[in-house]
Amino acid sequence: MAPTTADRGREVRQRLLDTAAALIAERGWTAVSTRVLAERAGVAAGVVHYHFGSVPALLREAALAAVRGVLDRFGPALAAAGTADELVALLVSGLEPYDGTDPTSLLFAETYLAATRDEALRADLGELVTSFRRLLADRLAALRVAAPEATAALLAATVDGVMLHRPLVPGPTPDEAATVLSRLVTGDARRRTGKGRS
Repeated sequence: MAPTTADRGREVRQRLLDTAAALIAERGWTAVSTRVLAERAGVAAGVVHYHFGSVPALLREAALAAVRGVLDRFGPALAAAGTADELVALLVSGLEPYDGTDPTSLLFAETYLAATRDEALRADLGELVTSFRRLLADRLAALRVAAPEATAALLAATVDGVMLHRPLVPGPTPDEAATVLSRLVTGDARRRTGKGRS
């Protein structure tokens, strides 16, 4: 069956979103123009504005979809964690594909920066972060971690911070990060340090 006009429209719209996400990572948020988007996506410039009210609206939607996709991948892993240590290890190991210079890391950095100047983006990104914190807090509460909401907020911020620091300075390794974060989350100062053992 031949694709319908609606099918072709959805395909072009998705191609524009994918192109926008790639360009944000490659060139930076402010360097993405209608002309650049249209040329890369292989469409006429007018098609960009047919599908999206403006380039900033397209960039917002593309970036938020990419961020949502990364956060959604953590959900099943968090649900599978049987202990707080496992949950922390899963969070840290989830960062392995992101060295700070890969397209996803760069898109995250650009999106966070753009959110400081774009109120709509800030609100929508804030909702995604809040939703992820809530998911994390619920799992921490189920694992009987003290102060699950505050712990979730700090864990989420730490994961972001590790990703942002990676292109600047080396370390910590995933094992080192998991060890330290597990100790902080569980409150066990002796965990994995060997201290206190006879």
